[in-house]
Amino acid sequence: MEVDLLGIDLAKRVFQLHGADRRGNALHRSKVSRAALVEAIKELHPRVIAMEACSSAHHWGRRFREFGIEVKLISPHYVKPFVKTNKNDRNDAEAIVEAASRPSMNFVPVKSVEQQDMQAVHRVRELLVHQRTSIINQARGLLGERGITIAKSPAAFKKAIPEILKEAEGELTTFCQMLLTMMLEQFHAIEEKITRAEFWIDAFMKQSNLCQKIASIPGIGAITATAIVAAVGDAREFKNGRHLAAWIGLVPRQHSSGGKSRLLGISKHGDTYLRTLLIHGARSVLIRVACKKDTRSRWLQELIARRGYNRAAVALANKNARMIQVLLSSEISYRPPLMAVA
Repeated sequence: MEVDLLGIDLAKRVFQLHGADRRGNALHRSKVSRAALVEAIKELHPRVIAMEACSSAHHWGRRFREFGIEVKLISPHYVKPFVKTNKNDRNDAEAIVEAASRPSMNFVPVKSVEQQDMQAVHRVRELLVHQRTSIINQARGLLGERGITIAKSPAAFKKAIPEILKEAEGELTTFCQMLLTMMLEQFHAIEEKITRAEFWIDAFMKQSNLCQKIASIPGIGAITATAIVAAVGDAREFKNGRHLAAWIGLVPRQHSSGGKSRLLGISKHGDTYLRTLLIHGARSVLIRVACKKDTRSRWLQELIARRGYNRAAVALANKNARMIQVLLSSEISYRPPLMAVA
């Protein structure tokens, strides 16, 4: 029995296997435990293994590559249309094989351990930022019920709370002061952890030539550069820069029919975190272009005047995503635009 393509429905304890030949005919179906999976793969030794790009997929992808097997990871929403009738592990494994055999299918690159480390620190930092925001919102709500208002930003919160506790006017009881003091201590503890996470991000930035390469683009800093390298890795998987921009969700959503093209707002597909970082980075560039005279700044000034600030920010984020794909998939470096001739 020669299995050409093996689909694996990943799980925590029991894995469903579906093997097929080059023509797609089913040759092997079995259920194996987690402990027996590696031995089963060694025995079958398929040419290609296909899995959904979900939890633990990158780990198993690296393990199977050690045996000289080609690994293809597929986004789960590309597999779903191929599931026949009812959803179960057996049908899911067969659907993975069907999806992987399509010549036009898009695949997800297998991440290295270093990429996952880089992505992990971003996930932890994002969690800490959410916790810090929750503390600020809770404190503002408690103070608002007592007629005291403060601004939303962390800097304003850090400055205002000690002053409020010091004055302790109006309906701010001793018990409420104790609660605010506890929340302020928690806020400072989270701020310290965020600083530590950003220190690790800066360390990854210094160690990675790819991160330093794309950070030369205006609007791309250490956080955005490391997040993109961790998520994208080998940008040669994308045919061109527009494919990367579409993967992040920065291209128009299309609803066309009958030869009539209708473009809506951006699709917002893909990684929300990356899209947010790119758009915020674009905004930081736009607020500084008013007094600049280079070609790129002139283009941005015209874009803001013609389409508005928010659309200009999205357009610049899209352009940056295209440049990132070119820089990550080639040996060239970013060159700043020349000064415009008056």
